[in-house]
Amino acid sequence: MNPMNLEQLKYPIGKFQKPEHITLAMINTWITEIHEFAKHIRRETENLPDADLNRTYRPDGWTIRQLVHHCADSHMNAFIRHKLCLTEDKPTIKPYREDLWAQLPDSEMPIASSLLILDGLCERWFVFLQSLQEPDFMRRFIHPESKKEFSLEESIGLYAWHGNHHLAHIRIAKRAE
Repeated sequence: MNPMNLEQLKYPIGKFQKPEHITLAMINTWITEIHEFAKHIRRETENLPDADLNRTYRPDGWTIRQLVHHCADSHMNAFIRHKLCLTEDKPTIKPYREDLWAQLPDSEMPIASSLLILDGLCERWFVFLQSLQEPDFMRRFIHPESKKEFSLEESIGLYAWHGNHHLAHIRIAKRAE
């Protein structure tokens, strides 16, 4: 496989690009995408035979099963980061090794529990994000690995992208031979 194709498989919707100017309309679109993510991932995976959950979207990529579990893990972490950002002054968030989490035994379980987590999480996250006032979106947290500050509005965009990014991976894996 040539590098161009591999890069396209890694980032089928492209890498996240923070807009130069984030509008309230963009934020509201992203909040809606976060809210609807659970419904979309359930629709893509709920009728798949167990063997198909072991399909990958690229060589050495995660399986559909690992992607579903990863999305539950990642979105739980993001929800907590967002709540910390709103309730603390520029908190330093806790990173995690998603590559190692994807190798833990719970990543091989059936996906039903992670779909349930995503159902409840996306609903709670939506209510939380909908309750924010415009100045709240400018609140910031620090990522200790990059030493970079992230605004809440940027993080909302990143996680809307993240869900769509992994939905694209699942769709590619479903078409794989």
